[in-house]
Amino acid sequence: MEFKQNVLCIGAGYVGGPTMSVIADRAPDVKVTIVDINKARIDAWNSEDLPIYEPGLYDVVKRARGRNLFFSTDIDGAIREADIIFVSVNTPTKTFGHGAGMASDLQYWEKTAREILAAANGSKIIVEKSTLPVRTAEAMSTILNSNDKGIHFEILSNPEFLAEGTAIRDLETPDRVLIGSEQTPEGLAACEKVVDLYARWVPREKILTTNLWSAELTKLTSNAFLAQRISSINSISALCEKTGADVSEVAKVMGQDKRIGPHFLKASVGFGGSCFRKDVLNLAYLCEFYGLHEVSAYWKSVVDMNEWQESRFVSRMLENMFNTIAGKRIAVFGFAFKADTGDTRESPAHHVVRDLLDERALPIITDPKAIPEAKRDLADVLDKVQFEADPYAAAKGAHAIAICTEWKQFCDLDWKRIYDGMEKPAFVFDGRNLVDAPALRDMGFRVFQTGR
Repeated sequence: MEFKQNVLCIGAGYVGGPTMSVIADRAPDVKVTIVDINKARIDAWNSEDLPIYEPGLYDVVKRARGRNLFFSTDIDGAIREADIIFVSVNTPTKTFGHGAGMASDLQYWEKTAREILAAANGSKIIVEKSTLPVRTAEAMSTILNSNDKGIHFEILSNPEFLAEGTAIRDLETPDRVLIGSEQTPEGLAACEKVVDLYARWVPREKILTTNLWSAELTKLTSNAFLAQRISSINSISALCEKTGADVSEVAKVMGQDKRIGPHFLKASVGFGGSCFRKDVLNLAYLCEFYGLHEVSAYWKSVVDMNEWQESRFVSRMLENMFNTIAGKRIAVFGFAFKADTGDTRESPAHHVVRDLLDERALPIITDPKAIPEAKRDLADVLDKVQFEADPYAAAKGAHAIAICTEWKQFCDLDWKRIYDGMEKPAFVFDGRNLVDAPALRDMGFRVFQTGR
């Protein structure tokens, strides 16, 4: 089959894989190739057992794979063939040197830029899909266009706004698609080509175009504002516990105000995932770099509040379990950072488990999808942690249950059966306000929920 266009994505992770799969599904006359240096990951994408769990993803991949969707480790060959190259490589927080703990580590991004330059045999449109600091595109343009091949690269920014667990729905019916470009004739022409790609299924009025720097900054600020809402309601949850107010009632009434709205006002053990902490810290670092110290401190406080909320969860367990959990079995229900994903990056449960270990408790972890990732994350303490796929087995003989992920399966459990198998008094610390607390109390549980 002759394809109208060749689209490449470098990076087969949580962003690149689903995004390109949906593009291939909705644009069957476009050849979409996803490449990665990790052969095991590419092999998984080519198998029946995809490397990430996301509702609806398998069906999308199955429809397009082999037709116009291809997964490969031949990065150089795919670069030469591509008209449009999306870059979706990891940009973690730096752990070394200047800006450690806050700035983005751009070494993988720069290596990718240089790899594109080395392999390219003609002009290309390069699309930043990774979350990057504002004005990173300028650096990428400098690297790519400092060549003696006589070829030109136009750099665009197309940040993702996906929520894990609903990524396919977010891609198929997005609130908006954002594409930033330089406001030159060449930049605007390149932008229009990417607009045309999305316009195959996204209404034109939902495809927003801006200058390059606005697009880069919008991604950071969008995540920062969402994280700030979570930290804000979590700060109020602590006050509710002290005063007898119910944070769910407070949030519901606040959310009725159209100026505030109901979204991201659900108190919990804390936010997680690959983006929020990293992007807020990156934003704080950028503000510090430009001398905006008060602005930097403001955004850093969002992360500080989240870390305090995570540690407060275990402190509350100690306070109500007679000031000691040493030697006690604590069933940790959920290790993924949220329901409907196997992703454990920055998961609150990870921090909770580490705090439990500091108190010499014995955590028993159960999760429908994330046990393999939990074992990887806790590789250094595997002799101190247990894993159970069956939540009933995890809770058997436990002194307490700590609910860290809002999996619907946990609501549907036979809680009377769980209570009968636990040590007494049996505690439930519900970090997601998931269970019917009055019903559990009637069974004999001592139940503690966030903000109640």
